[in-house]
Amino acid sequence: MHRRHLLNLILASAAFALPFGVSATQIRNARLWRSDDKLRLVFDLSGPVQFKTFSLSAPERLIIDLSGANLSGDFSQLALNNTVIRSIRSGHFGQGDTRIVLDLSEPVQLNSFQLPPQDGQGHRLVLDMKTAAPLQIAAAPIREPIIDKAHPKRDIIVVVDPGHGGKDPGAVGAKGEREKDVVLSIAQLLAKRLKREKGYDVKLVRNDDFFVPLRKRVEIARKHNADMFISVHADAAPRLTASGASVYCLSEGGATSATARFMAQRENGADLLGATSLLNLKDKDPMLAGVILDMSMNATIAASLQLGSTVLGSLASITTLHQKRVEQAGFAVLKSPDVPSILVETGFISNARDSQRLVTARHQQAVADGLFDGLQRYFQKNPPLNSYVAWQQEQKKAQV
Repeated sequence: MHRRHLLNLILASAAFALPFGVSATQIRNARLWRSDDKLRLVFDLSGPVQFKTFSLSAPERLIIDLSGANLSGDFSQLALNNTVIRSIRSGHFGQGDTRIVLDLSEPVQLNSFQLPPQDGQGHRLVLDMKTAAPLQIAAAPIREPIIDKAHPKRDIIVVVDPGHGGKDPGAVGAKGEREKDVVLSIAQLLAKRLKREKGYDVKLVRNDDFFVPLRKRVEIARKHNADMFISVHADAAPRLTASGASVYCLSEGGATSATARFMAQRENGADLLGATSLLNLKDKDPMLAGVILDMSMNATIAASLQLGSTVLGSLASITTLHQKRVEQAGFAVLKSPDVPSILVETGFISNARDSQRLVTARHQQAVADGLFDGLQRYFQKNPPLNSYVAWQQEQKKAQV
C-alpha cells in the first residue's frame, strides 16, 4: 500500500480535520517573458497554493489546477504573440478550485515550482516551458491524462532537488568548480530522462541558480504528493583523499559513520526543522501525535533504505563508491515523514579526480542515467497504488 495512502487512513481514523476559516489564495497577476531556451509564465499569488499540472493532446493543452484558489486578476495584458501559447482560459471547478488552461501550438516540456516571498516579490507559481525537440514531438505527453476514471493510472511523481543554489554555492573545488552548478546539471539530465519515460512525472526544486531553504525543499515534495524525493549533491569531505559516490537516508538516532555525521551537519547548518510540524500535529494530543509520527516515519525510512540500496547498486556500475552501504544521519532535507527520501553524493568536489569527472558532460549524463536506473528498478518492485507502473506490472502477471 502506498505510504501516503496509509497515512491518510491513519489520519482519517483519528478524526483529523482541516482548520476552518482559511481564506482562499488569490491569483493576482500573471507575467510572461522569453529567454533563449524557454518561455516563463509566472503567477503572482497572495500565498502558497497546492497545484498539479498535466498535458492533453489533440489539441495540445497544458492544464494547471490550483486547490483553494480564486482568480482576482486577468491575463488579457499578456503578449502571447510569437509564443507557443495560443490563448489562456480559466474557470472554477470543484469546491473553490481554479483551473487554468493554456492552449498550445505544440507540445512543451514543463518545469513548474513555487517561490516564497523574497527580494520584494510575493508568493509565485513559476511555469518554465521548453519546446520539445523534433524527435520528442511524436512522443507521449509528459503526463498521461486519465481516460478511464474508474481505473486511474496516475504518474509516479519524483521530486529532484539540486542541492544549494543562488547565494549558497555549496562546496567549491580547487579550480573553482561549484557544487551548485554540477548538481543542477545532473538533476536536469535526470529530469529529462524521467520525462521521456511513460508513467513518470518529475518536479525540480530549482531549475536555475536560486536559493531554496531546506524547509521549503521538503514542503515542495509534499505539496506535489511526491512518491520519491532525491536530493543531489557533490560535497567536500574532511579528507581530500575521500572520493566516490554515496547514498544517505534519514536517521532518527545517531549517524552510521563520522562522514555521515559530518555531511549532515554541513548540509543542515542552521536551517533545521521538525517533522512534526509537517504533519500539522502540533496542536494534537501528544501521545496520539507521537504514535502517528513514529508509524509514518518508520515506514518511510524503511522504504528510503530500500530505495537507497537500489540506487547505490546502479551507481556502482557508473563510478567508484565511497561506501558500499546506504548511510544514515539526521539530514534536515530528508525529514519528510511520508515521502521516501534519499540524498545522493555523486562524488566529492574536494577530491581532484572526482571534481575533474563531475564537471564533464559525459560523466554527468552517466550519473543521471544511473540514478534513473536505480529509481526505476525500485518502483518496478514497489509500484505506488493506482500508478501506471502498477498497472503495467498487473498486465505482465496476467499474461503469465
